[in-house]
Parts: sequence; C-alpha cells; structure tokens
Amino acid sequence: MARPQAKNFRSPDQVRQFSNGRIANVSHGETTIGRFVFQPGWRWSRDVGPIAGTRSCQIHHQGVVLRGRLLVESDTGEVCEFAIDDVYDIPPGHDATVPGDEPFEAIEFASARLYAAPGDGDRALAAMLCTDIVDSTAHLRRLGDSAWRELLLEHNHQVRLELNNFRGREIQTTGDGFLAVFDGPARAVRCARSIGRSVTRLGIAIRAGVHTGEVEFVGDNVRGLAVHEAARVAGVAGAGEVLVSATTKHLLEGSGIALESAGVHELKGLGEARELFRITGSE
Repeated sequence: MARPQAKNFRSPDQVRQFSNGRIANVSHGETTIGRFVFQPGWRWSRDVGPIAGTRSCQIHHQGVVLRGRLLVESDTGEVCEFAIDDVYDIPPGHDATVPGDEPFEAIEFASARLYAAPGDGDRALAAMLCTDIVDSTAHLRRLGDSAWRELLLEHNHQVRLELNNFRGREIQTTGDGFLAVFDGPARAVRCARSIGRSVTRLGIAIRAGVHTGEVEFVGDNVRGLAVHEAARVAGVAGAGEVLVSATTKHLLEGSGIALESAGVHELKGLGEARELFRITGSE
C-alpha cells in the first residue's frame, strides 16, 4: 500500500552540474522534480548546448521561479522574461540566459530527468510514436488556409500537452503529425490514445503507430530502422486507430492494454509482411 513520504533537495537522488549551473533531482516513483540554479550570465547555448548537442533547447519546461530572472528567446524570435513567483511553460526550441546580478532558481516538474544530459550518439531502446491527421487535405479544402492553420496550431498544442503528460520527447513535426519517443511502449500507447481523444473536439481524427526498437539519439534527432517502422505502422492505421508492431505487442504484456490482430501487412522497404495489432478498449 502506498504511503506518504518525503525527500529533500539537501540530499537529492541526483546532482547534475555544468558550467554556471546545477540541477538537484529527487524522484517519487516515475516523477522527477528538479531544483535548477543558474548563475548570473548563464546562457543555455554556451553552457548547456554543447552537452545536449542540439542547436537550441529541445526540452519542454514547466516550473515556478523561486529567485532571480530568466530571459527566454524562442527559435521563432519571441522573447519572454520570467521573474519570482511566475509559473512558466516554455515549449521546445529556445535559448535562455540569466540577466542581472542575481542567480536564477526554479523548481521544475517536466524536464528535470532529461535536462543537461548528454545527447550525442546515445543508442537506446525506445518506443517510437508517429501520428498524423486523417484526411488533412480534405480539411484544408473545406476550411481554407487561414482556418486550417489555426486548427493545426490547436492540434499541435494538444499533442504537446499530452506528450508532456506522458513524458514523451518530441522529435519533429511532419506537417500534420508528430514523431516522438518514449522510454516505454505502454506510455507511448496511452499517449496516442489520449491525443486521439483530445483532438476529437476539434473535429479531426488522428492515426497512430507505435514500434519499439533500438535507435540512436544524435543531437535533437533520432535515427534508426525503428523510426521508419513506426512511420509505416502509422500509415496502415485508420481514423482513430492506434496500431503497434509485434515487438511492441510482446513488450506490452502485463500492462493491462488490450490488443487484437489488425492483420498481416506489407510495410514498404521493410522486407517480409508483418502482423500488426490494434489497441482496443477504452483505457
């Protein structure tokens, strides 16, 4: 039976130090909370960028400022400054610096597990999720360019909220879809189902595919055959469906997620035909 428990940042589970900055992490189950401290003059592109190996910070931040200020500039040129007691939400794709003479200190809930962790050339087993909007061309013709663009922005917002909820890492957008990675297939499948439910109110449906395999993380990108297989699996799915590969199906055993066979399919460029599985039930 679960019981109340406490941990303290004075004795953190992990400390990650880098130039002009430090993160102390504590974890409760699958949740990692971080205390971020950046010194005056700290800049992400100089002090963390070489560790992450990305052109800008690709992590989604949510937290609350305890001390100091943080100046953030997005890849698209938007600038925002956060100060004491601000509860902030910073999407991937930004640089940041600490202005003034006071250190910046914050508590974060969404990014502490991944922030300032080396990213170059890491090979790992990951669950890949690919999604796209069904009948996007028909929606564009019906709505027109301006309304379609607004719909896409809202779709992207909903997807990113769900990725954050399920600890997914956004790799890229594909026009009307997303590619994301997860540290487990159950989380990827549940995220896909939740995305599908959340965009229904927008009058659209998505298709989704999940495949689990070894990939290589290179900067802010991910490479490997598993990426292509996830995309091919998603391409077979129908409106509102989440399909998974046979590998993923085996790894989902014991998760409580119900599946049924979706038949045997040729996946372009991947050799022999393979059986795919459909997620069922209302979970």
